[in-house]
Amino acid sequence: MNSHAQAHLLSSAPNLTVFFIIILLISALLFPYSSASSMESFIYVGCSQIKYNPGSPYESNLNSILASLVNSASISTFNNFKISLPGSTPADVVYGLFQCRGDLTNPQCHHCVANAVTRLTTFCVGTSAGALQLDGCFVKYDNTSFLGAQDKTVVSNKCGPSIGYDSDLLTRRDAVLAYLTGDGGGQYFRVGRSEEVQGMVQCVQDLSMNECQDCLSEAIQRLKSECGSSDWGDMFLGKCYARYSAGRTGYYSSESGEQRHHRRRRWWFTVCAFTFSLLFVLMLF
Repeated sequence: MNSHAQAHLLSSAPNLTVFFIIILLISALLFPYSSASSMESFIYVGCSQIKYNPGSPYESNLNSILASLVNSASISTFNNFKISLPGSTPADVVYGLFQCRGDLTNPQCHHCVANAVTRLTTFCVGTSAGALQLDGCFVKYDNTSFLGAQDKTVVSNKCGPSIGYDSDLLTRRDAVLAYLTGDGGGQYFRVGRSEEVQGMVQCVQDLSMNECQDCLSEAIQRLKSECGSSDWGDMFLGKCYARYSAGRTGYYSSESGEQRHHRRRRWWFTVCAFTFSLLFVLMLF
């Protein structure tokens, strides 16, 4: 190899290094749009007014059950626990469960539950009960047993803007929701679609299938009543939820205006960064 070729390779090496660094930066900027960021979108959180004493047996039991929820999520998409460590009294018993959306893999479920537990302990500092729902998973703990108990309390409901009187779209929406209200072949997680209209329902798996059907019927009835002609709607009850989206991609219909604003800002920032990086690389070569 002559000296001219060697000099060219040496001068090109730093440029190639810069190029690969830029590609990595662009990948990092695009990461927020992965499925992980979608499944961790916040839905609601609830905390009890009752506090436990720091350093008490109840706190030890709570820490143990939260760790159990995260560990179990790596091998299952649903589990529940009752924990009372040695030295605890009946008043110190903690009950807890987690459930992931039915289409998530175990690694995705584990990631979502770990994130949910971290948020829950931040929101519900020192409280004896708490529940948090993300787009991809649900986590709850309490000092009173709720396992296997029906709960049709409305905990979160949101509706999108009206689509006006579009009889065809509303008919398809109602057909999708009617399909999801059916027995679903004994499935706790169900999805349905009619052209651009999509729907999704899920029950917490500590319910019987009859209780699940009852909960879903209530959720869908409320959803149709309260969201009317909205282009999307979410209805979350204590032990089940129903969602639909007309003319949107995916089921993540509950993002707020503020969330959409930040998403657009990230998108424009990514586009600008990519354009600047491309121009910079062209100047180097």
